[in-house]
Amino acid sequence: MTFARSGDDPEELFKNGRFEDADRGYAKILEKDPDNARAHAQRGYIALLSNRFADAEKFLTKAVALAPDDRFSKEKLADVFVRQDQLARAVPLLRAAGIESYAKQYESVTGTPYEIRGPQSTRLPIDFRYPIPLADVSVNGAEPVPFTIDTGAPLAFSMETAEKAGVRAVATSRGRNGQEFFTLYHGVVDSFRMGDIEMRNVPVVWSDGEMPHPLGVPQPKGAFGTTLFYRFLTTIDFPNNALVLRRKTRAQLRRLRAEARRAGADRLPLWLAYTHFPCTLGSLNGHGPRVVSLDFGVEGATQVSTTQKMAEQAGVRLDLDRPASFDGQQTSYPFIAPKAGLGRAVARNVYGVANEGSLLDGPFRFDTLGNFSQEFFKAFTAAFDYLDMNLYVSSR
Repeated sequence: MTFARSGDDPEELFKNGRFEDADRGYAKILEKDPDNARAHAQRGYIALLSNRFADAEKFLTKAVALAPDDRFSKEKLADVFVRQDQLARAVPLLRAAGIESYAKQYESVTGTPYEIRGPQSTRLPIDFRYPIPLADVSVNGAEPVPFTIDTGAPLAFSMETAEKAGVRAVATSRGRNGQEFFTLYHGVVDSFRMGDIEMRNVPVVWSDGEMPHPLGVPQPKGAFGTTLFYRFLTTIDFPNNALVLRRKTRAQLRRLRAEARRAGADRLPLWLAYTHFPCTLGSLNGHGPRVVSLDFGVEGATQVSTTQKMAEQAGVRLDLDRPASFDGQQTSYPFIAPKAGLGRAVARNVYGVANEGSLLDGPFRFDTLGNFSQEFFKAFTAAFDYLDMNLYVSSR
């Protein structure tokens, strides 16, 4: 199906993060061509970004039936089931997509996956002396130890933590961190306690490489992030040094919204991409709003990471005399932007880096303006509503 103007092209709309407009465009394609596999796949992926599971399952199932070699749609359909704790339904799809390590990991879960025990909510103190926020958690009933709070990470252990907990590897894969290649081990931990809430039968990964940490600072015992957080209503309250986890119920959502109203929070859309990366709308130097990712596990003082292309569009001046290596693969340049914001939450004189190539848009398959890190959020509270898919950002 062709369109009169490039602005009507759902592929271009999707690439630019205009998901609702793109979805309407793909729906028009299906009206004339009901067996268009690409349109089904894209409508399914757009639904998955907003956790609309029934629509995501319907469209992605059709896409896979029409295009059996579509590995990406198999991965996304598997994620539909993983996000609903239906791991057994995800296993054959992951296996068919060639992701054997996660297929073996999920089929090894016994009991209820991600089972939540304890009260309706819990509050954990956050330690911000470390560049990445830390909270004490307990693994298999042991004494609490510091883990980084990393919204761009799954549940991950250090090798020491995995060995002490007696977690058995059921599969391995290969990973890369900067210039370091490592073996990634996949297993299931019986118990993971965050404050007063315990999760049971939780998939976990660990590696023989070091976890991210600054020079001269001991590495943390692990990291926990969005693969756990999206099973709650999660608030990261930087001004008050607290992580609040609420059960994902309507009653708890009413409490979260009431707090957000009292704090004068801005409500923004929330999307979940690539299994565990939260995204919303943001702006850089007045350019936007456009889709941005939120990764609270970024090392150093960088508040916003973007690309040279996006920095140029935003009118940001790069310091070309100070190139640096990004992830050991591409060159980045620092900058100071007059402002960056998420709705009304605006930071001034923002320190950032602009990279030669893409950031995370490759696995996302849509462009992002950049990534906002924990350094941007230090003056704000971020409440992630994974029930209705909204992000609430306030300055107190």
